[in-house]
Amino acid sequence: MFQRNRRDESTAEPVVTPGTKGRATPSRREAEAARRQRMKPSMTRKEQAKRARDQRYEARIKQRAAMDSGDEKFLPRRDTGPVRRFVRDVVDARRNVAEYLLPILVAVLALSLVPAAWAAQGVFVLWAVTIVATVGDSIWFITRLRKRLAETFPDQSTKGAVGYGVLRTTQIRRFRLPKPQVERGAKVEPQR
Repeated sequence: MFQRNRRDESTAEPVVTPGTKGRATPSRREAEAARRQRMKPSMTRKEQAKRARDQRYEARIKQRAAMDSGDEKFLPRRDTGPVRRFVRDVVDARRNVAEYLLPILVAVLALSLVPAAWAAQGVFVLWAVTIVATVGDSIWFITRLRKRLAETFPDQSTKGAVGYGVLRTTQIRRFRLPKPQVERGAKVEPQR
């Protein structure tokens, strides 16, 4: 009457009650062997370093290809997003005085090496005109870009976009990265 029902243990399946793990607890030897197996490195340190180096190399290759094609998927974070793409297109669609700054400075340097009075005057005039034109063009560009960003992206953050555009204006068009995706004089519309 007070005895438990004994089941035939050879045919009975273990009873799983809710809240239990449903399997037998492993012995200490089994648990330590499993832990050692998990801790054992699958690769040597040298193999891990080679693998990490290869992954970095592949990422750089993809990023370089994205810089050439303008593919947003693999661009660096500073170049991604519709705001940055819009700024790049605005800069690339116009001629900027600042992009000619480096070639003009090389000409000023070469002219300053000429030991003549006309060369000294030419250096002074060319240098002054270059600085005034660059500053004037940059101020005009900044005001226009701020206005266009406010009109085009009223509900998005445009923080840093103007500085990004100014830095891009100082680069020679051929060497800009990401490569220009619009022709000079093109009408720029945002791509969302």
